[in-house]
Amino acid sequence: MSSPRGSAAPPVPAPPLGGASPAPVGRFGALAGWAQRHRWAALVLWVAVVAAIALGSAGAGSAYRNDFSLPGTDSQRATDLFTRHGSDQAGDSVEIVLKDSAGVRGDRTRVEPMLAEVRQLAGVAEVRSPFDDTAAVSEDGTIAYASVTLDGKTEEVPKEDVARIIDTARGIAGGHLQVEVGGEAARNAEDKAGPTAELAGIVAALVILVLLFGSVLAASLPLITALFAVGGAIGLIALASHVFTVADFTPPILMLVGLGVGVDYALLIFYRYRHELLAGAAPDEAGRRALDSAGRTVFFAGCTVIVALLGLVALGLGSLQGIALAVAVTVLITMAASLVLLPALLALFGGRIRRHVLGQRATADRKGRREGDRWRAMARAVQRRPLPTLLVGLLALLALSAPALGMRLGFADSGNDPAETTSRHAYDLLAEGFGPGFNGPLVVLVKGDADAGETVRARIAATQGVAQAGPAMVSGDGALSTVLVHPTTSPQAEATADLVHRLRDTVAPSLERATGAEILVGGATAASQDVSETLAERLPLFIAVVVGMSSLLLLLVFRSLWIPVKAAVLNLLSISAALGVVTLVFQHGWFGAQPGPVEAFVPALIFAIVFGLSMDYEVFLVSRVHEEWIRTRDHSLAVREGLASTGKVITAAAAIMMFVFGAFVLGDDRMLQQFGLGLAVAILLDAVVIRCLIVPAALHLLGTRAWWLPARLARRLPEVSLERPGHR
Repeated sequence: MSSPRGSAAPPVPAPPLGGASPAPVGRFGALAGWAQRHRWAALVLWVAVVAAIALGSAGAGSAYRNDFSLPGTDSQRATDLFTRHGSDQAGDSVEIVLKDSAGVRGDRTRVEPMLAEVRQLAGVAEVRSPFDDTAAVSEDGTIAYASVTLDGKTEEVPKEDVARIIDTARGIAGGHLQVEVGGEAARNAEDKAGPTAELAGIVAALVILVLLFGSVLAASLPLITALFAVGGAIGLIALASHVFTVADFTPPILMLVGLGVGVDYALLIFYRYRHELLAGAAPDEAGRRALDSAGRTVFFAGCTVIVALLGLVALGLGSLQGIALAVAVTVLITMAASLVLLPALLALFGGRIRRHVLGQRATADRKGRREGDRWRAMARAVQRRPLPTLLVGLLALLALSAPALGMRLGFADSGNDPAETTSRHAYDLLAEGFGPGFNGPLVVLVKGDADAGETVRARIAATQGVAQAGPAMVSGDGALSTVLVHPTTSPQAEATADLVHRLRDTVAPSLERATGAEILVGGATAASQDVSETLAERLPLFIAVVVGMSSLLLLLVFRSLWIPVKAAVLNLLSISAALGVVTLVFQHGWFGAQPGPVEAFVPALIFAIVFGLSMDYEVFLVSRVHEEWIRTRDHSLAVREGLASTGKVITAAAAIMMFVFGAFVLGDDRMLQQFGLGLAVAILLDAVVIRCLIVPAALHLLGTRAWWLPARLARRLPEVSLERPGHR
């Protein structure tokens, strides 16, 4: 598939159809042929494998756990140091928060028996009563808290044990006494919403597919393919969680990403299959041709997504690595299902689908309509005014991208929980009684003698931005002092991040010189900041590597310099515009969202997934344009026909992805809401603004230069083609 140069060549004849000799079959066509010949074996094998995985995962259960450790940061060194010198205090804690407008001390006879009962519960190491610590009661005496130390980290204590603590504590509420339970463990233990998002995504996909194909049978095949793949992937990842670190919020991501990607890949192949049927091919021949063209596109796009996701592993964060590997496995399985399971299903139902497709064409012929006429009309409109169309589209993307320049990364805490949860009530009560910084204390560790610890405490207490510095608590071996520092601002406030930097960069160095001790600033708030800043620092390199590798693949496939450059720029613009929308909604509080930082994992995950999916649409559209260009040597006609034959399916696939990903917004999890909104907006912009407007305009303006490649480079590049044999 060499790049056309010099004078225009005469048109290449169209490939033979119908009863003519079939075109040569490539590897993907041969794979489709195997699935067709062994259709029942392929189907039974898929069912058996998915059933075995489901039974195995049901029997073994899952072992999801979060790992936000980040070696080399101050907060991680502080955690390691604390564990070595204070292991008996290393368990996480929850707070039982009490409020009584008449004063909590009057409720002692109700509270103390409850705390005694909590002490006997599984998972509890120690309970500290507010009546034994004057600092645990607010100045006006209306709010107090009891600290319940767990016998392990949040991810190690069963949620059922924490749920019993919550139920026991809240059991005494009534009258003037309000009882709430806060802390990360309490957040995780509260009941989660049912699978509303997943069901909404499935229903939306089915409705759109029925509208697209006009047949429940035709609509169900891509959906069945996706569900088989997702079912196997979720069970496999649940089993893998016993061996690898996989975050507990991974399953809903797998479900919706797998469903969206699975339907998308199967739809692209099925639509090409339908196109081949309309061109006169027999069902089996149509299946082989579809896989030799659209199957190659799906394989290329799937590999791009997998490469991008595996690039997240290089960011070095345990939970993010687990998510990346899990989603990569899901994409791999959905790709395999589209390339093996779907051809087997098409072989089983090909005759019925063919009759329906030809019946639709006969109806359209009687009405004088041709497949893709509306998209041809749109392409002509774009080609009449290509430069204004291009500029308007680019300006819109740049305007949406602008807010992303001020995006602030962080992690949600109980202050972002739904208003009806006990963890949110506890957060608000603690902020009301003890100040906004009480919910996110900094843990300052002093490795030195007790005098050094007290000196550090006194100096930090006088630091700007510090509301209170607790007494220096000496570890059992006397080698370590711990100072709890409460900022004047909330954990997610920019001022709190500034305080962490001030303590580390200014206060701690001067104290280390004065005392000779080693001082580290840690705690959950500082750790969240370290993770966010580390991800922000490493993200540009990750983006550069993924964009570079994807551009190289496009260079090999289309043998053009301008196609990869255009694709990279436009894909980055769609992602940055989506992140701009996420910033407006969640950081600035548009549409009633709780203002706060953008979750640190979200930009990397959105980039990895959307970049691969954008390449999917890019390759699907441009490869069809290139097919027409090779066949006719008429560039304007090639652009129109490419859009006419792909616009409908790209829009339908994007609509399905939008509803599937947008279903995340229906949930209560802030990170998943941001993730879903970002993916939905990126897919919308990519399919509508970029593929339907900007790409046709750019290709028209480039003309035949779109396929230009220097002769010296063309001779050195290996031959790679997405078009089936006979179309090169």
